[in-house]
Amino acid sequence: MAPALEDDEIDNDDYYSLLNVRREATQEELKVSYRRLCMLYHPDKHRDPELKRQAEQLFNLVHQAYEVLSDPQSRAIYDIYGKRGLDVEGWEVVERKRTPTEIREEFERLQREREERRLQQRTNPKGTISVGVDATDLFDRYDEDYEDVPGTFPHVEINKMHISQSIEAPLTTSDTAVLSGSLSTHNGNGGGNINLALRRVTSAKGWGEVEFGAGDTHGPLLGLKIFRNLTARCFVTAQCGLQFSSRGVRPGCTTVLARHLDKNTMGYLQWRWGIQSSMNTSVVRDTKTSHFTFAMQLGIPHSFMMMTYQYKFQDDDQTKVKGSIKSGFFGTVVEYGAERKISRHSVLGATVSVGVPQGVSLKIKLNRASQTYFFPIHLTDQLLPSAVFYATVGPLVFYLAIQRLVIRPYVRAQKEQDLEKHRESSASDIARKRQEAESAVLLMQESVRRIIETEESRMGLIILNAWYGKFVTDSSRRHERAKVIDVTVPLQCLVKDSKLILTEATKSGLPGFYDPCVGEEKSLKVLYQFRGVMHQVLSPDGEALRIPKQSHRIDADS
Repeated sequence: MAPALEDDEIDNDDYYSLLNVRREATQEELKVSYRRLCMLYHPDKHRDPELKRQAEQLFNLVHQAYEVLSDPQSRAIYDIYGKRGLDVEGWEVVERKRTPTEIREEFERLQREREERRLQQRTNPKGTISVGVDATDLFDRYDEDYEDVPGTFPHVEINKMHISQSIEAPLTTSDTAVLSGSLSTHNGNGGGNINLALRRVTSAKGWGEVEFGAGDTHGPLLGLKIFRNLTARCFVTAQCGLQFSSRGVRPGCTTVLARHLDKNTMGYLQWRWGIQSSMNTSVVRDTKTSHFTFAMQLGIPHSFMMMTYQYKFQDDDQTKVKGSIKSGFFGTVVEYGAERKISRHSVLGATVSVGVPQGVSLKIKLNRASQTYFFPIHLTDQLLPSAVFYATVGPLVFYLAIQRLVIRPYVRAQKEQDLEKHRESSASDIARKRQEAESAVLLMQESVRRIIETEESRMGLIILNAWYGKFVTDSSRRHERAKVIDVTVPLQCLVKDSKLILTEATKSGLPGFYDPCVGEEKSLKVLYQFRGVMHQVLSPDGEALRIPKQSHRIDADS
């Protein structure tokens, strides 16, 4: 996807919609549409000074659209980067005889130069905060210990915490420095470390990284990491390190070989040598609706077999449910849970873990942009049905309550606020578009009168009423006000040979149209007559529309 020119720039001029042609339109199709609009808006056809002035403005706009789309070089730029791409700094050095491919390459070069100037202003902060909670007193409590203490509540405590943070500092287009650090504490004992990694992209096939670290628990660290694409379907990662401590030097090495087995499946082989040596193999299949992983490990001190499955619902909240089973020398653990998007940048998830001899735990995770907040809550060391029940039902009830009382009102208010800001920023542009649409309707009157006379004589297509904008059809939203404009005249003006064809583009760019409700879903509702029979259709904005159609016919009974 082409990079945006500027984050705050909004390109509201759709030349394809203005000419009512497909994006794949040929030169002949462009010429036919252009000539049709020129006949409609030509200034010499109007004697009234005000109409003549309005016709001249619209004629120039149509001419500008045709000039851009009829020129292969300009059209290539417009298709990739929009109207703003035609005015980007540096185009004056581009030769007009270049091909569209060369135009794209030149534009990307100019974009890279601008990105390099902004390189030092960008970082990629990432962080994790983990708070472990010991809530075993809720279920494993010995009541006889509290017989002499009336009104005593179960004891819940925080027994461990972990905080980590990292930032990236681009040095050049190929070199990046990554600074990271972490602090951990468990039952009153803790420590921390800090790491600096220097990464260099050597080519399109690989990169290398050198890491230096120091901490009060493990001592200095020196590591090297290499990534390399062996083929188009296979890559390898190798990581070696030396950990210095009071007990001497501890070397370690990890190698991962991965291969695409098919379009959606990856296979991995991992070898780890060091204090905890192991060999691991796994198969990961990721599709639009599911994610599946199968893994086996032989090693010291743990050997295990694991299988996980995740189902992805195709909804706006990106809901996912998952389950997994892991069994090995340490015991068996079964996990199940779900996650859901609760706002634009936040994802909330909960997982219940039931294992032998681990017991029952509830893990709550919140991803907010690039920050992760993790809360593992240990409920019991035994397999108690009550702990499993409350770990499953409790988060669900709590989420539904928070969703209704907090999240939905917040998201609704946030959307309204963003929509209001968008309206304010585009108010002047919408006012200009509205004035252009009203002027176009005035200029269309004479042409529409002739078209209606022709269509009536052949019992053809007559647009009786047409509205464009936001329609309120849901009974639960009756309090909302419909925001529509009358587009009967503009649509009738587009009728040719008893047919009306609209392409797959937003209708707000058509002659005589404008956007009456910025940022909201819009539709086009048309009531028309064909061969003396009434028809009606409601078409979503951005979808192609062809009328007349038999399916639009209104039955006499209705």
